[in-house]
Amino acid sequence: MKKRSGGLVYSTEQGRMCPECRNPVNQCDCRTPAPPAGDGIVRVSRETKGRKGKGVTRVTGVPLAGPELKALAKELKARCGTGGTLKDGVIEIQGDHRDLLVSLLSAKGWTVKRAGG
Repeated sequence: MKKRSGGLVYSTEQGRMCPECRNPVNQCDCRTPAPPAGDGIVRVSRETKGRKGKGVTRVTGVPLAGPELKALAKELKARCGTGGTLKDGVIEIQGDHRDLLVSLLSAKGWTVKRAGG
């Protein structure tokens, strides 16, 4: 089967278009990542590697994807009162906030474990 290439990439009415499903990029469903397959346990750990001694709290294994995961990361950053990022399905919060994050994530009904030291 021949793969389709090209197509509409920009519309003056709707802006950028997805070449796969031909919907506006903000309404595109073809590139929404599937939730990560894991063991169902959310792990909260602290890491300093590659950060010149500055620690971050990492949250892995969250059973959400796409905009839901991004919204959760924003909520956790706000509750911790600090910055952070979302990289490849892993939420990184600046500083050591393991205890607070474990309680927040447990309240959402997930099985949460502290990982690492």
